[in-house]
Amino acid sequence: MDGRERGLEPAGLDAYSSIVVGVAERLAPAVAALRVHRRDRRGNRQIGSGSAVAIAPDGYLVTSAHVVEGGTGGAAIFPDGRELAFTVVGADRLSDLAVVRTASGSLTPAELGDGDRLRVGQLVVAIGNPLGFAGSVSAGVVSGLGRALATRAGEHTRLIENVIQTDAALNPGNSGGALADSGGRVVGVNTALAGVGVGLAVPINATTKGILTALLRDGLVRRGHLGVAGMGQPLPPRAAEAIGVQRGLRVAEVIRGSPAATAGLQPGDVIVEASGRPIRDAGDLQRILVGDSIGRFLVLRVLRAGAVITVTVIPDELKAA
Repeated sequence: MDGRERGLEPAGLDAYSSIVVGVAERLAPAVAALRVHRRDRRGNRQIGSGSAVAIAPDGYLVTSAHVVEGGTGGAAIFPDGRELAFTVVGADRLSDLAVVRTASGSLTPAELGDGDRLRVGQLVVAIGNPLGFAGSVSAGVVSGLGRALATRAGEHTRLIENVIQTDAALNPGNSGGALADSGGRVVGVNTALAGVGVGLAVPINATTKGILTALLRDGLVRRGHLGVAGMGQPLPPRAAEAIGVQRGLRVAEVIRGSPAATAGLQPGDVIVEASGRPIRDAGDLQRILVGDSIGRFLVLRVLRAGAVITVTVIPDELKAA
């Protein structure tokens, strides 16, 4: 007597399986295995690997920046057997996102969703090229939201905000692949294995869509730079009531010679507003310091020693080596 005859296969399992199968069938044609060509310091050719997701029918795919780091091109292998040469259009190490383009189009693009709408416990499906096994599918749930992933480019570091934590099985080679919701919409780009049973994905949201647009258009992402490091914290109750905000970005360090130092910002200052927009943490400030902010006056409201002052700073361009 098998499990079905004994009544051990509940309807919920059938529904779960149907969702995963449906996502895999819908999304798999858009996910490619990448074989990345790069040279070491001696000029010897090396091969790296990862995954990528088609985002436009004319040959564009998104992947992780670390997958293509040091490479200029390679081959994208699709489930239908096609092997297409690709070149790197642009990579942004501070968001760990990159865009590549195949030599020919006719791709099946994935539908992009909104990672900001995910909820803990929601079903997600990962599709990629783990351990060289192309088109592999794993499923799990959103284990956590609001995580932060530190990235580095040269001397600069940045926190990728709202990183998605999942228990869907991820292995080396999954990086750059798709994390999808139950509707088959890509809500994240798998980026890291943080431990046994813990995978991380960069969310697809308004911020990352803007990054992808910049990479498609310019091949790079321009960011403003103040030269401060700090973290969000609640304001003292009396100050919060007086100025009408609950949180701010407490400055822990001001880099010598930076725009922040020139403007007179000091460790211990709490930035609560920038050009009329509330600043609750480092992410709020990062979202303001985009290309259009470079070289322009940025007016900050700052809480210093219990008093609110105004500081005007001119961001320069962050150069990621």
